[in-house]
Amino acid sequence: MSAESDRNHLPFEPNKKRQKSPPAKTNPAATKQPSTAKDRKQPPFTKEEMAVPQVVSQRMIRRVAGFSGIPTALGISTLVVSYLLLVYAKIKLPSMAVLLVNMGLFGLGVLGITYGVLSSSWDEDRVGGWLGWKEFTTNWGRMVAVWRESRQKNV
Repeated sequence: MSAESDRNHLPFEPNKKRQKSPPAKTNPAATKQPSTAKDRKQPPFTKEEMAVPQVVSQRMIRRVAGFSGIPTALGISTLVVSYLLLVYAKIKLPSMAVLLVNMGLFGLGVLGITYGVLSSSWDEDRVGGWLGWKEFTTNWGRMVAVWRESRQKNV
């Protein structure tokens, strides 16, 4: 797969491009209601074609749990540790320091959700690296390209 098509096409994205249907011409005198299932419009893709593959979603969940769960658990533990230090060791930490450390760790947990999803390999057959930096840069590039493309369509 070439680098150009790799950026514009997700591994689990359907190969067909969606085509907009022409606007329906309505005749107020004769309104037609669908009487059978054949008359109803069918979606261009099935749910299975649009869904993220199971192996990719499991990979994303594991990465989110690691990159988000560890900082969040550390954020919770800073509250517990600061309380235990105050009660048992009579060490009073500055409240602002505890707050800032806690907010920083919870913030890292929120960023870990995004990094966990984007650092996962979206290719079913490739697991990717341990930290996933290469996958993150690839997937971030794909997202930016789609954002730019959608912005150009809207202008």
